[in-house]
Amino acid sequence: MGKLIATWTSSAAGRLAGPDRGPATVRPTGTWPRTALALPFIGMALVIGLDYLSTLEVTVEPALTAVPALAAIVSRRVWYPILTGLMAEAAAFVMAAYNNVLGESVHSATVFAIALVTAISWVSATLRVRQEQALADAQLVAEIARRVLLRSVPDRVGSVRAAVHYAAAAAHARIGGDLYEVVNTRHGVRAVVGDVRGKGLNAVETAAAVLGAFREAAHQEPALDRVAGWLAVSLDRALHENDHPGVEEEFVTLVLIGVGPDGAAEIVNCGHPAPLLLTADGTVRALELAETVPPLGVLDPELVAPPVQRVPFAPGDRVLLYTDGVIEARDRAGRFYPLAERLPGCAEGGPVDVLRRLHEDVVRHVGRQLGDDAAMLLLQYEPAPAGGQQLPHQNVHLARQ
Repeated sequence: MGKLIATWTSSAAGRLAGPDRGPATVRPTGTWPRTALALPFIGMALVIGLDYLSTLEVTVEPALTAVPALAAIVSRRVWYPILTGLMAEAAAFVMAAYNNVLGESVHSATVFAIALVTAISWVSATLRVRQEQALADAQLVAEIARRVLLRSVPDRVGSVRAAVHYAAAAAHARIGGDLYEVVNTRHGVRAVVGDVRGKGLNAVETAAAVLGAFREAAHQEPALDRVAGWLAVSLDRALHENDHPGVEEEFVTLVLIGVGPDGAAEIVNCGHPAPLLLTADGTVRALELAETVPPLGVLDPELVAPPVQRVPFAPGDRVLLYTDGVIEARDRAGRFYPLAERLPGCAEGGPVDVLRRLHEDVVRHVGRQLGDDAAMLLLQYEPAPAGGQQLPHQNVHLARQ
């Protein structure tokens, strides 16, 4: 009889172990494999088999209470614990009849316990599905906000090829306080990479204000230092209009770069890590400024007048802009990621390939999820062939985690 019941439960488990998709809008970050749906039935078969083969007078019928609890763990279907609970109740009655204990208190207690655990498991499964739905909705909102705030960067922008890689520190978020943008203007290609102090909605609002100002100023201002001044004014106005808590301590580090069609580049740095120039021959050097400039938000906007550093680019030269989430990534021994040392080893291929290798190398260095937002923007000077005209937005490609 025990073998018959075990065979029947195994067959039922096979029929029930179909795809477990759950609600259409819910996409959980981690689920059990489909084969795990058979675990409650396997456990039930083991209990029945042990009871059937045991020569002791002690019954193992109470162990059936674990069946609906296990069903709630391995499945996202809210009805699955109820089904396994009913089957466990049936198995309990079969075992009690076989052992002649239908009138015993142990059987009554087992039946009540199975019913109670089944109810608790159903409630647990229902709450979990609702939480996953709420998380999916939040992720959808974050994805929409990311696409509006951090737009796709084309493969080709004017005289440069471009790629970006962004990874948010929050486990379920895809947007944080780092910002980037690349635009093609009548003054040449202009790009920004920045880092907002803090996290959360306030950081996102501040990043949105800076990016909105950059997208306007980059086209209007012929001088790159005037673009920085425009951003300082917009940031100051946004912080005070939005009434951010701790507004006096809010600031944004950023670096601006402009690349002309002839390869003449200008760089303005406001308290941000220095960009790295990777020349065509594999040499890496940091584009440090002789004069230190504080981040935006530290000085009054009218005092923001950063120096402009001019660097000539040759075809094939690359400049990497990044946030401190990359260089401050620590391994388990507390050592920072040596970006300048690792960059040449990841420089093979196009900009997208370079950033992908760099990100993988940072993750290997850390050995776990990054503890801070990390953004990298790579620009490769590659002027269009003579006589050709390059449109500002072609071959849209976004490299992002």
